[in-house]
Amino acid sequence: MMKYIALLRGINVGGNNKINMKELKTGFESLGFTNVATYINSGNIIFGSEITSISEIKSVCEAMILQRFSLDITVNIISASDLLDALAHAPEWWSLDENSRHNAIFAIPPMTAEEACAAVGAAKPEYERIAYSGQIIFWSAPLLTFSRTRWSNVVGNKAVYNAITIRSANTTLKLAEMVT
Repeated sequence: MMKYIALLRGINVGGNNKINMKELKTGFESLGFTNVATYINSGNIIFGSEITSISEIKSVCEAMILQRFSLDITVNIISASDLLDALAHAPEWWSLDENSRHNAIFAIPPMTAEEACAAVGAAKPEYERIAYSGQIIFWSAPLLTFSRTRWSNVVGNKAVYNAITIRSANTTLKLAEMVT
């Protein structure tokens, strides 16, 4: 049995696309997934599955959410082993400075982390740091100059913005802890 994490994009943000986590857990269990657990209210679901095709898992999850919640939500699936491998290759500066914002930006296939970084453009080294491993982009920026970074303005780049989902470093590290 493989462990996976589903990262729902854009739920429970600003009162939009509301999904109750207990109901979402029940929905995942109805698909035959095992050891289902959710983490915080932003759509993070850990589960086990005999299915090994990430695209198949993504498809059944999105169909279930559409049927149960009447929401057309993008679901990004990452295996526990891929998450742990990417975190093992995270840069040493990521998640350390308490005066900076630290995010894990998950590229949603078919977009790759490399393609997303290229589309956003080179990081502004005076304002931000960026690196990637697997489908995760590790990004950090001082809180005082956050608005000057390329990645703070990614909303304006619809091709990239619609192909990523973002989690804080704390959330990402907690998900890794939950799958080990």
